[in-house]
Amino acid sequence: MDTHLFLFGGGPPFTSHMARRFVEAAQTEGPVSILCVDRSGWEEYMPRYTQALRDLGVSKFYFLPLPTTPIEQVIACLDRSSGIIIGGGDTNLYADYIVETSISNTIKERYERGVPIAGFSAGALISPERCVISPHDNVEGVFQHRKGLGLIADVLIAVHFTEWNEEAHLRHAVSTFSDHLNYGIDEATCIYFRHGRLEATEGKGVYSIENEILTKISTSHA
Repeated sequence: MDTHLFLFGGGPPFTSHMARRFVEAAQTEGPVSILCVDRSGWEEYMPRYTQALRDLGVSKFYFLPLPTTPIEQVIACLDRSSGIIIGGGDTNLYADYIVETSISNTIKERYERGVPIAGFSAGALISPERCVISPHDNVEGVFQHRKGLGLIADVLIAVHFTEWNEEAHLRHAVSTFSDHLNYGIDEATCIYFRHGRLEATEGKGVYSIENEILTKISTSHA
């Protein structure tokens, strides 16, 4: 069965073509689950995730703030979901509340059954097997790496790439994990993996370092 992974380099909304692909991949009329870190104002932020999907006919959503939503409830909602969105914010908190709990097993099981997963910023960073975290994105201000969800293997992701001037961070990640593919994703930009392989991009810019040279990948909706 095909798997579908949408990684965004910033916060919501969905880019237009990728919103349509996400809805097409959902296959059923079940709710879409949105996992986010519980912080002040999170409810008011949810329409940024949902509006593009509502415009395409999705009407039911589960909003699952963490860690306040019990894990058993989160897993029950994910099991009934046609799609899963992992939001943005503090990457280490997302890793703590999702990767380091049994929620991760359910996400991976649903993903392997063809349920589309979309990760925005922090959600994108925790999606690969290895999560690399920029000095801009942790209180210590240093390069960090930790276990990710493992939805794709041997891939490094950097987000807010141009906006945070993250070339040095991506080079550090590449030097640490030299056998991995790598992608720097701008805000308002998405890269789409189908069955673990990069199939399409949409937005401002996607970059990769190969043989120590940083190049921009051509945008394609195909």
